[in-house]
Amino acid sequence: MTTSSSQVITEYGKQNMFARETPPQLVNDYSSYPIEAEKTNGRWAMVGIISLLGSYITTGQILPGIF
Repeated sequence: MTTSSSQVITEYGKQNMFARETPPQLVNDYSSYPIEAEKTNGRWAMVGIISLLGSYITTGQILPGIF
C-alpha cells in the first residue's frame, strides 16, 4: 500500500486541501495601478455617456422601456 506524501495534515489531524498556494508574480514593466484604474474608469464613463446620448437621440428616452 502506498501513501501520498503530498497531503498536508493540520495540527488537529485534518487534511488541509488548500495547502499549496500560487507564488506571487512580479511584472517589471507594470505601471502604477491607481493611475491605470483612473484612466479605465474615465474611459468607461465616457462610453456610458455616449451610449446614453445615443439612446436619447434615437428613442427620445433616457433608458428605453423604462423612462
